[in-house]
Amino acid sequence: MTKVHLRGRTRLVAGLAVAGIALAGLTACSDDEQTPSPGESASGASSAEGVDDGTELTMWTRAPLEAQATRLVEAYNASHDNQIKLEIVPNDDMESKVGGAAANGELPDLLAGDVVRVPYWVENGLFTEITDNISALPYKDDISSGHIDAGTLDGAQHTLPFVQDISVMVWNKDLYKEAGLDPEAGPTTLAEFQEQAQAVADLKKDGVSGTYYGGNCGGCLVFTWFPTIWASGDEVISEDGSQSLLASESAKALYETYAGLNESGAIGAGSKEENGSTWVAPFQNGNVGVMQYPNTVVKAAIDAGIDVGVGPIPGVDGGSSTFLGGDGMGISKDSEHVDQAWNFLAWMLSDDTQLNVVAKAGDVVSRNSLLENEFTADDPVASVAAQAIPNGRTPVAAYFAEAFNAAGSPWVTLIRNATFDRTDTVDADNDAITAILSQ
Repeated sequence: MTKVHLRGRTRLVAGLAVAGIALAGLTACSDDEQTPSPGESASGASSAEGVDDGTELTMWTRAPLEAQATRLVEAYNASHDNQIKLEIVPNDDMESKVGGAAANGELPDLLAGDVVRVPYWVENGLFTEITDNISALPYKDDISSGHIDAGTLDGAQHTLPFVQDISVMVWNKDLYKEAGLDPEAGPTTLAEFQEQAQAVADLKKDGVSGTYYGGNCGGCLVFTWFPTIWASGDEVISEDGSQSLLASESAKALYETYAGLNESGAIGAGSKEENGSTWVAPFQNGNVGVMQYPNTVVKAAIDAGIDVGVGPIPGVDGGSSTFLGGDGMGISKDSEHVDQAWNFLAWMLSDDTQLNVVAKAGDVVSRNSLLENEFTADDPVASVAAQAIPNGRTPVAAYFAEAFNAAGSPWVTLIRNATFDRTDTVDADNDAITAILSQ
């Protein structure tokens, strides 16, 4: 039986009610029960590679990451005796599917989830601890830390980066030229962002806006706005994940910038209602001057014929940061093949896989020393990623999704009040976020 970690039973019961995960499926082993950690033999000898003995493994991942997951699984299956059966779960069904499976002891061997949801799953005991296994990896200090941090509870590590996505700043070079801007120089401060967005808006071209944002999409906004606050030297939530810090001076400067762009007419039509379903489309259609954007879809904009400039997201007065998003992966509490599942995780982060499967496909690698490589040497998008990732962050909070990503979350309310309606309620709205985080 594998060891799982549970903390705060009262909070756990309340949280499970929200996610639909029944408590019955989450009983933990006694601390004095001597069970080997994954990748560790009964004698205590640790194996960094795990076991490849022809075992069939199961894996779940969200539909948005189907392409990346399929590439990794196909490459692994082609080169190993172990075989992975991959199940792609619709994004909107992931939470309920995981909750039901956790209650019934039916989670897959390998479970991947949105990095901002991972802390909640870890706190509710859904993963096996893999601290010793990660420590045994010769490249452990080279792994992008955000996804490991998201899966760390009381010093115990449970997850590794599966698919990494980051947020970047993009601009339309053709529109910049028309507006008299340098097409090779995107914004390096918040003020420059506002000036450049306004310059494009002032072209008064039919259907063209200076910028665009998901004004009704909490996930879009954390992914693209948190980096400005980090780059300005401020935090977005407290270290223990229980307090919102989104009423800082840098945060208020960010909100005021967008409020000003709204008032000047520089924000694209539809931003106020944008729930994320069409968030990237206006830029991809050539109708937006400059905006923060997911790195994973920049190539689609280029393929659509847009001459795209790419840069890191700046702070109020300079600096840069990015949101280390994507999905983390761990070995579930229900896996009976822990050593074999670890074999996949260790292989996934090896030099060969990161270069010849991940980087070769144009995806962002999860090893810092491999960010610049033969496949990305002449790729400006990859160059920006290499620059941004070391300064990137992943916020960690058990109730992050409820506070920020959920429809009608207090974070969405704060943004709408501050940037569309100017209600001057940032401090009170920030307190409402804290009330969710501190459940």
